[in-house]
Amino acid sequence: MAAIFELSDEFGPEKIIHINNHRAGLQAIVTIDNTSIGPAVGGVRIAPDVDLEECMRLARAMSLKNAAAGLPHGGGKSVIIADPSMPVSEKERLIRAFAQAIAQIYDYVPGPDMGTNETSMAWVRDETGRAVGLPRVLGGIPLDEIGATGHGVAVASGAAQAFCGISLDGARVAIQGYGAVGRHTALCLAKEGARIVAVADSHGAAFNSKGFDLARLDALKAQGQAVTDYPGADVAGGDTIISAECDILVPAARPDVINNSNAAEVKAKLIVEGANIPATVEAEQALHKRDVLVIPDFIANAGGVICAAVEYRSGTETQAMTTITEKIGSNTHEVLKIVNETGVFPRDAARQLAETRLREAKAFRREF
Repeated sequence: MAAIFELSDEFGPEKIIHINNHRAGLQAIVTIDNTSIGPAVGGVRIAPDVDLEECMRLARAMSLKNAAAGLPHGGGKSVIIADPSMPVSEKERLIRAFAQAIAQIYDYVPGPDMGTNETSMAWVRDETGRAVGLPRVLGGIPLDEIGATGHGVAVASGAAQAFCGISLDGARVAIQGYGAVGRHTALCLAKEGARIVAVADSHGAAFNSKGFDLARLDALKAQGQAVTDYPGADVAGGDTIISAECDILVPAARPDVINNSNAAEVKAKLIVEGANIPATVEAEQALHKRDVLVIPDFIANAGGVICAAVEYRSGTETQAMTTITEKIGSNTHEVLKIVNETGVFPRDAARQLAETRLREAKAFRREF
């Protein structure tokens, strides 16, 4: 019990709920990290290897992300311990059982994450009356379909140009995790003239110094093939993409893929974190000492939750994309200006921005 509270601080977590429904085969964890600013918004992740600490770290990332973006929401996260590749009928049954279990946790608004999508959120809303990231037919803004998070990552990359001596036009980019976020990031950066020279998915990494034809790559993925099936590409294990010859590295998959064991191998000058907690703090600090600029996750990948906040208030797709551009662009510039002027670690500068807003909101709450 003490170990759980050792992971707590002045901001949270406020609640941790363990869900165990043996009959439904459901094991899940919900972490409500902080609701000082408003009800917690955070994704529902399905993975076989998630645990309490990861759920808590992800929930905190959402608190910081929502606060930094100036959204009227707190942060939360939920994880379902299961294989996301299960048959659709089984996934629906499991997600509906999860939704029934959280129906009365009114200060948590679920959204999609790894292993879940717009359809999953439709099932959740059907059971609970609340969810974001819904299908368009239900009044939602399908953030994966429109590439909200990837658009935001590209905006952050653009805002960082002036601070790291890189121009997106002609930049070599490596995408670790060519899924919903990674794919849209690649498309947005390619429109700015960047060359996607390395991509990775769960099957491995593929390299092409001339740049991938993204339409051809997407066609392969749509057919159920892997990035390693791209004709003429050099292929290797997925982890090798961390050391790819590139200017910009976008980790857009699982946590801690950049760590003490491989941080020294990074050749990129700029890392823009498309995933939540894709690098350990120690790895980020080591990269900072090497003058590798890292845009923290809760600044760079806030596009999805900004879109969700706009949807929650019945906004439009156009309003969502405009808001993503404005908020992520200005926040990235503000954080990097602090870094440039003081030399402070980028994550510390970003946390300062978010935590100041959390403290200001917390001051209005009753303390007894």
